[in-house]
Amino acid sequence: MSVPDNPHHSALPAPPRLPAVIWLVILLIILGAAGAIAYDVATGIATRKQTAGAMERQALEMAVPTVSVIHPKRGAPVEEVVLPGNAQAYVATPVYARTNGYLKNWYFDIGAHVKSGQLLAEIETPEIDRQLDQARADLSTARANYDLAQTTAQRYQTLFKTDSVAKQDVDDKVGDMQAKKAMVDSAAFNVRRLEETQGFQKVYAPFDGVITARNIDIGALIDAGANAPGRELFDIAATSKLRVYINVPQIYSRDVRPDASADLTLAEFPGRRFAGRIVRSADAIDPASRTLLTEVDVENPTGELLPGAFLSVHLKLASRQGTVIVPVNSLIFRSEGMQIAVVRDNRANLVPVTIGRDYGTEVEIVSGLNVQDEIIENPSDSLVSGAEVQPAKASK
Repeated sequence: MSVPDNPHHSALPAPPRLPAVIWLVILLIILGAAGAIAYDVATGIATRKQTAGAMERQALEMAVPTVSVIHPKRGAPVEEVVLPGNAQAYVATPVYARTNGYLKNWYFDIGAHVKSGQLLAEIETPEIDRQLDQARADLSTARANYDLAQTTAQRYQTLFKTDSVAKQDVDDKVGDMQAKKAMVDSAAFNVRRLEETQGFQKVYAPFDGVITARNIDIGALIDAGANAPGRELFDIAATSKLRVYINVPQIYSRDVRPDASADLTLAEFPGRRFAGRIVRSADAIDPASRTLLTEVDVENPTGELLPGAFLSVHLKLASRQGTVIVPVNSLIFRSEGMQIAVVRDNRANLVPVTIGRDYGTEVEIVSGLNVQDEIIENPSDSLVSGAEVQPAKASK
């Protein structure tokens, strides 16, 4: 059943309206949030672009290798080269007997200092003595025969003047006299030879020196000559001056000059140097060792240095003009020959070089470089000429 309209009944109230200020605030908040979102989006995009650009630049930079560069060192004007050497007596010789017999006596043993002409030993020569007696008797016989032949020839010549004898008889006697004269000369030469051989009974020192070996004793059988080893009576060496032979490598051979100074050192004399002098060289390279045989002489008046000693010879050699020194690890060994990588305008250039002296960890470069060049230390095996590089100074 419907309810009748009541004219006095009022309508429902309308919902309240928000003030305009509130709407404005809400709008501003919405706009601010949208702006912040838009800023974040724009900032993120820019950051990503910047990061991408940086990564691209870094990738490009990483594509160019960084190399360590150094400058070559200038070669020293004078350098010292040390070579091994063996000291030898300036004069050394074995002393042999020149006659057969038995050793009667010897007067000096090893280490003795002797003078030239000093008696070293005596040899008894009974066989030579008897041969000399026989030769003297033969000489007397030859002289007697010659005297008789000479008298006979003179008589025949006198008789020929009176035609008492034939010319042929005179010639026969004169010829016989001349033959007897030749026999006298032969016998005299034989006597002289045996006298000289007998004179070798006494063995004398050939020069001033030191006895370094004695191979005989009293009563020993002595054979003349030097046909068999061990036959020498003494070994004598002159030690007032020594020869030192060294083998100079071919690379230094042109710097070796006569009269140049050389110092000698020995392990038994630490801190001490002996002054020597280059006197001569072989002037020929040994094809087996590629070295130049060189002689250095050193005065040894006190005999401190002993023949046969091992020593080191220090040569002061003038360095070549324009040479530089580089580390061994900067060399490049390829089929094109020896090369070194030089940085020019941030690019690697492989330069052919000529090596001089080898110092172990360093080598001398004779041509191809100068001290202003920047060379790559320890270059990569894949490095090629013209490649772009980023040079960086090597740390000391």
